[in-house]
Order: sequence, then C-alpha cells, then structure tokens
Amino acid sequence: MEQYSAWSGARSTASLMWTDFWELSMRALAPFMTSVRRNGSATEATFETRPYKLHKLDDPPSGTTVCTRDDALVMYRQMQMIRRLESAASNLYKEKAIRGFCHLYSGQEAICVGIKGAMRPQDSVITAYRDHGWAYTMGCSVTSIMAELTGRTQGIVRGKGGSMHMYTKNFYGGNGIVGAQVPVGAGIALANKYLENGGINICLYGDGAANQGQVFEAYNMAKLMDLPSVFICENNGYGMGTSVDRASASTNYYTRGDYVPGIWIDGMDVLSVREAIKYCIDYCTSGKGPLVLEVATYRYHGHSMSDPGTSYRTRDEIQEVRQTRDPIMLFKESIVAADLVTAEELKKIDSEVRKEVDEAVKIAKSDKEIAVQELAADVYLEPLETTIRGTTPFDPYTHQRISKAINLH
Repeated sequence: MEQYSAWSGARSTASLMWTDFWELSMRALAPFMTSVRRNGSATEATFETRPYKLHKLDDPPSGTTVCTRDDALVMYRQMQMIRRLESAASNLYKEKAIRGFCHLYSGQEAICVGIKGAMRPQDSVITAYRDHGWAYTMGCSVTSIMAELTGRTQGIVRGKGGSMHMYTKNFYGGNGIVGAQVPVGAGIALANKYLENGGINICLYGDGAANQGQVFEAYNMAKLMDLPSVFICENNGYGMGTSVDRASASTNYYTRGDYVPGIWIDGMDVLSVREAIKYCIDYCTSGKGPLVLEVATYRYHGHSMSDPGTSYRTRDEIQEVRQTRDPIMLFKESIVAADLVTAEELKKIDSEVRKEVDEAVKIAKSDKEIAVQELAADVYLEPLETTIRGTTPFDPYTHQRISKAINLH
C-alpha cells in the first residue's frame, strides 16, 4: 500500500444563525487529504469534517475522518434509496394511494445515514413523524415501508401504523405528537443505564418542536441522572411554515440545553455527522451524561404533503440549496474525487435503487389490506382481557397475536 497527497479544498464556513448558514457556506467538496491505495485503487480516504460549534465543551469532534470504499458505497446507496423512496411516496400520495399524514425526508438524508454509520448494535433511535428514511436505515425493507404507507399487509406493522408509526429493532418510531418522543427517548436512555448494556439513545426532533416544554423537562431529567442521551434538533429552517427566526427567541438550538453541553453540525455533510456521533458515543458512555446537538439541514418538500412549501419560501431558495448544498451531490463528488468509487459504479447503484423502489411500489399498490377483524391485533403484549371494544359496545373485536413483539427489555 502507498500513501499519496491529494487535492484539499478550503473548508466551508458556517455561522451560528441558520439564515446566514446558506449565504456563508459555499459549495465545496468535502476536502480529502490522503488516500490509501491497493493495486492502483483507493481503499480508504481521509476527509476533513466541517467546522463544529461548541457549547460548554472544550474539545470538538475530530477534524478528520476516514471513509473506506465499502463505507462510501453503503452510504451513497442508503441516501439514494431514501431520496428515491420519498419521491415514490410523493407520487403515491398525489395518486391518493397514500392517505392521511405524510412527511418526507428529501434533503435531510445525510443525518440518518451519518448517524447510523456510527451506531453500535446496542444503540437506539427515536424520532418524530418524518421517519421513512430512519425506518430504512434501521433495517426495514423498502417494500415494507411502501406497503405500510399504502396500508397493506406487507407493511412494517401490517398497514396499521402508516407514515408516522414505523418500528423495528432498536428503532422506537415514528411518533405523531410534536415533541412527545423526547421524554420517551430519555426513558430509553434510562433503561440503557439501568440494564448496564452500554447503549445510548439518539432522540431526534425538529426546530418546530424545540420550544416544547417537555423537551426541557427531558433535558433536566437526563442531566440529573447523567443518562446516555443524545438529543438532536434537526434544524431544517422551518417549523411547518414558520421560519426559525420568527418562532424562536434563540435559534442556537445546540445551546438550548443550558447546563447540557452541545454541538452544532453541518447536517448536509454525511461524514461530519458520522464523526460527531462517534464523539457522542464516547462522551455518553464515559458517564458524562447527555448532549444536545443541532444539525443544520434543509427539506425540499413542504412540511407534509398537504403543504406546497412555497408560500413561505421561494422556489429559488429551494433550487439554490439543491444546486449548492445537496448532501447526495456533495458526497458523490467527494468520493469520486478521492478515487474511492467511479462514476460508473454510482450509476449502477442508481439503477439498482430505481428498480428496487419501482418493484416495491408495485407491491404496495397491489398487496391486500388486512381483514377488519385484525384491527385489534397486537394491541397488547399480554392482554388481561381478550375482548376489545369496537366503535360501539355491540361490535367488539377479539385480541389476536400476529406479529412478533420487539424492543422488549
């Protein structure tokens, strides 16, 4: 193996205020410093991470991170799969094949992919209702996600949860009540500490939920007991249709924990996110307690499918982010420039992703729905009574156990 020096571009700058972030953060590849080569091909490369901002911390996450060829291929595929999946969900919603609420993650893919890239088997995640990408990265198949969205039997919870309620091993959803997942996340971290399993809980919420009182109650409890909790505010700039500077007296969300240390992260750079979570794991598992993170990101669609997303921001603003800060584009350019992968390999992944999502859509539209009698299935783990009331006392259901229970401690 040989080491060689490669082009290294200037780091992008970022202010603490989200509104300045896009103006000051210029388009740039994630700069790589060195690559390790074997038989003429790069097997890994060392990249600079984006600058971090700190609150009550002396040392930031590492300024460099190593990405192997295998890591690059996995993360690129995951981000492209989420992007394609959400595009398909948008189309299905417009066709009225998906009903009710539907919140898309397009533009924010680097967050869940970067976090998952650092997680260990004992670590867990809980998030809000923008959860399709998280369900995929935590192990749910594309077919099960699409079928859940259309309410079919091959869905994650057999079509009964829909867009906002997806679960799998160490993934606690998918929660529809704004901010309600934050104290639950602290409770999962308490379970980790009580069971001494070495795991941390990663709890995500949006900037719109950041002003909820229960969020600060969870901070307090987590710090009192020094729980292994990482609270992450995904700041995409808008809480529904309200910009952060109109909703929050302080938009430095990573400082909101006050006595809880915090970190600001460029959420459009998957490697910077991954490196920050590695730091959080080391911090929380050393007994120092919780952290509050703010991940600066952007959503391309409206708050939900019922929101066109253009009444409170311009199309030019959205297009500018797509052209200059898109997380998939930046990562693609970085790993190709570092010679970790070729453009042809990525085109092949694009084709495979398109085919897998298209096949999942066909199943999601043709699969059968559950029987009415199954509406009361899997309500309880161990029901004391098997009769469950229907819409009136005269049309009861009988409890059934169909699916295997998960996340039992």
